[in-house]
Amino acid sequence: MLSVLDLVPFGQTAHGPRFYALRLSHPQWAEWHPGQFLMLRPQSFGLEIPWGRPLCICHLTTRHLICFFEVKGRGTERMANLSPGDNVEAWGPLGNWFDMETEKPTLIVAGGMGIAPFVGYVNRHPKPWNMTMLFGHRQPLGCYPVDSINEHIPVDSLREDKEGDLDNFIFSIQERMRDCAEQEGLTLACGPEPFLRTVQKFALEFGSRCQLSLEKRMACGVGACLGCVTKTRDGRLLQTCWHGSIFDADKIII
Repeated sequence: MLSVLDLVPFGQTAHGPRFYALRLSHPQWAEWHPGQFLMLRPQSFGLEIPWGRPLCICHLTTRHLICFFEVKGRGTERMANLSPGDNVEAWGPLGNWFDMETEKPTLIVAGGMGIAPFVGYVNRHPKPWNMTMLFGHRQPLGCYPVDSINEHIPVDSLREDKEGDLDNFIFSIQERMRDCAEQEGLTLACGPEPFLRTVQKFALEFGSRCQLSLEKRMACGVGACLGCVTKTRDGRLLQTCWHGSIFDADKIII
């Protein structure tokens, strides 16, 4: 059981605050790696919402744990009403984590909420000068924790709010991934499935080393309910929460 320290709205959308940074008491985990996640279930869920919600771990310090979420349904809507002192059930850290190939160039490609796991990644990377980020988003830039990343590495952001913006973003992904592949670098990506399919397509085209962090609906988070399966290229079905949520791009079908 963890306690809520504070809940801070991020930016402003046309529909009011929809993005939040949630700071929780330290979970006393022995170890955590960037890319892992936790399952969170506030006591306020009661009997109405039986399952927890998967949240990427944005960052973990010696004092607290920080998650970042967007209000999308009744669970996250309920989470947006948390107050300091509220208790939440949290189990984790869950899943695997991103590789760190410190001597090679690393390109981070994030779409929307897929930016969250990279806050902790760039903070922990011993050679941030070897990293760059390309970030695509639909809401105003202030709705995302970009500043926490930009203080460590350069971030190029492209917002999709008019015709042609998506094509420009896809072209930028292609060019940046091509350049990274030519340098035998590593590409890391997190975001919605259509975005990840695009990244995967270029990774296969260029034969580049690429890891994808999948955003899946999850119930248990520990591989028991089989509600978040991912199909591999050799025909297997794997629980995303248990075998992922990070996979090599050439190993799965999105």
